[in-house]
Amino acid sequence: MGEFDLIAKYFTRPVKRAVLGVGDDCALLATTPGMQLAVSSDMLVEGRHFLSTVEPARLGHKALAVNLSDLAACGAMPLAFTLALSMPTADEAWLAGFSRGLLALADEHGCELIGGDTTRGPLNICITVFGEVPAGAALLRSGARAGDDIWVSGTLGDARLALEAFRGTLSLPAPMLKHARLRMEQPTPRVALGLALRGVATAAIDVSDGLLGDLVHILLASRVGARIDADAATDLVAARRMPSNAESGLALETLRTCALSGGDDYELAFTARPDARDAVEQAGRASHTAVTRIGTVEPTPGIRVVDAHGAPLAQRFSGFDHFG
Repeated sequence: MGEFDLIAKYFTRPVKRAVLGVGDDCALLATTPGMQLAVSSDMLVEGRHFLSTVEPARLGHKALAVNLSDLAACGAMPLAFTLALSMPTADEAWLAGFSRGLLALADEHGCELIGGDTTRGPLNICITVFGEVPAGAALLRSGARAGDDIWVSGTLGDARLALEAFRGTLSLPAPMLKHARLRMEQPTPRVALGLALRGVATAAIDVSDGLLGDLVHILLASRVGARIDADAATDLVAARRMPSNAESGLALETLRTCALSGGDDYELAFTARPDARDAVEQAGRASHTAVTRIGTVEPTPGIRVVDAHGAPLAQRFSGFDHFG
């Protein structure tokens, strides 16, 4: 099967929102008056971002999900995306599964595939996603102010548990591993929550490299610091609430590390004024997404991690760094 046959069979679809999609040298998007175009790119590399054993459909889902998560953090509505795909061979069984997972998530969010590129090489997936947001309404990293609450969506740390299990550094009961692996390989982009937080959140970011590591970007951009309740964050590790947790023997320090420093959660971390708590909770209900308050923005730079009683924790936490 040739390159253009591959594209025609697995990745060419009629466009509904774009002016022109797959097949020309450029795609064409008509932006809505009064809206701004939000653009983000993410690359997934085999062995770095995903295991070779991942199901193709799950990989297709994740490849788009991590990009949609960036749009969610900006409060942008998905419009379209391009796909650049490098692979060792044109394996039709793999392509069928990958495109099925990719396009199912695209359809769920009304996000059209409008172009890209394919080539032979190591398995590498790069997606550029386009969204739109009303002018002046985008959620940025620079809006947090001292006194703001710090919130996070969904659950934390389960993807990191799966990664450590695959690395052999810990052992998980089968039900817990199954759940954790699903969180690692098939994350849920919080697009609906991001849209609901426009005008409510003061700053936002998606949690891809670990809660504290990503939160630092908000603090630096906003020139503030933070106090984080480690126990509130650790309670968000969904695996610890499973019946099989009693047999897992996971130490509290391990769970804390996964919640605060683990990557691949693709949840939203965001700040909001204390008088907006009802609005934040309403945004969570409207988007069918749990939201949890885990800390406070402070004027002094840096992150102070404390337990539920306010006592500082000596344990060191850090986020993921591709070149660290």
